[in-house]
Amino acid sequence: MSPIVVGVIGFVVLFSLLAFGLPIGVGMAVVGFGGLWYLISQGAAIVKLGIIPFEVMTNWGLATLPLFLLMAHIVFAAGFSRDLYNVAAKWLGHQRGGIAMATVGGCAGFAAVSASSLATAVTMGLVALPEMKRYNYDPALSTGCIAAGGTMGQMIPPSAGLITYGIITGTSIGRLFAGGLIPGIIEGVFYIITIYILCRWKPSLGPRGPRYSLKEKVMSFAGCGELIGLIILVLGGIIFGWFSPTEAGAIGASGAIAFSLFRRRLNWEKFKHALVETMKTTGMLYGILIGAFVFKYFMAVTTIPFALADFVGGLPLSPLAIMALIMVVYLFLGAVMDALTMILLTIPIFFPLAMSLGFDPVWFGVILVGMTEIGLITPPIGMNVYAISGIAPDVPITTIFKGVIPFLIADVCRMALYLLVPAVVLFLPSIMIL
Repeated sequence: MSPIVVGVIGFVVLFSLLAFGLPIGVGMAVVGFGGLWYLISQGAAIVKLGIIPFEVMTNWGLATLPLFLLMAHIVFAAGFSRDLYNVAAKWLGHQRGGIAMATVGGCAGFAAVSASSLATAVTMGLVALPEMKRYNYDPALSTGCIAAGGTMGQMIPPSAGLITYGIITGTSIGRLFAGGLIPGIIEGVFYIITIYILCRWKPSLGPRGPRYSLKEKVMSFAGCGELIGLIILVLGGIIFGWFSPTEAGAIGASGAIAFSLFRRRLNWEKFKHALVETMKTTGMLYGILIGAFVFKYFMAVTTIPFALADFVGGLPLSPLAIMALIMVVYLFLGAVMDALTMILLTIPIFFPLAMSLGFDPVWFGVILVGMTEIGLITPPIGMNVYAISGIAPDVPITTIFKGVIPFLIADVCRMALYLLVPAVVLFLPSIMIL
């Protein structure tokens, strides 16, 4: 059999294994190992399976992930997430739909420390849902804005999606963080505008909350001012070249621990729980990445990415039109796959294609992660929707999916902006001090 046929069979086998419930990391490792064995030799496959875990475990750049995860778990344990929401609620809550807008703002703030969309959605949902219920917000709007707002954890640095993409493709994580910052902010602005339009059209969806004085608004920063300063230091330090992303993760985790101890919000039990959760998540992600690297080498040997690049390069379409088609493919994939699976399975195919078309790897990474965000709220999978359903059992799942539709429309508009105006993504990376 030709390498391309073997590659196609490998994909079929992998999807079959995933359908039977095999973890994605194990499935990718098994298929990749078997494919390398068949196409090259038993010895080559065994050598790769021995080298890759060591390379992953000793990768300096990958250490960014557990450090930022620890920062997120410490922040959650210390209760800073509620303080971030309180700041947004004080400043935006008096508007029509203001508490929903504040929820999006709180999601953006927590996304800057969580590196996870699900963690952002669940954490802010536990804080914001009771408030929106108290002010008689429409259930579809209240749950929809949290599900959509949580996706910002996938884009706003430190983003696990951007880190994973950077590790697999060899793209600078610092440049990816810089590239994701402005799109992440724009995402939050688009969601707030969506809420504003909905509540102007139908005010009963989001009644006004209480109005606070300027002094009360300013004083709201007292609960989390140091955390906001830490976030600015970490992200600014990466962009201006003061330290690497891994060093930034260490500063973020250390700062979160220090501030939590200073405010007496962190005891030994909470600290131990944060460490254990960080190690569990890190172990799972490292296992997945090991499998992804084995599968990546298998895909390279099959020559499928290069054959696809040659085929697409011969089409009478502009590179921008081809990228638009790739985004449509991601839109459909997002409806049936979770975000991490989509990233891991498609990078070996679409990344070489995007590079052959002359696109910037940072820009493509932001486009890819942006499309996985849409997948997080797209039926029938929509992981964020199911996460919100778990903490709002009184709201039917169909109501939550109905609530995310306006935000899906906003997502399509912002992705079109990134596609047509690449400078939105590439401005900050272009001014980084390397």
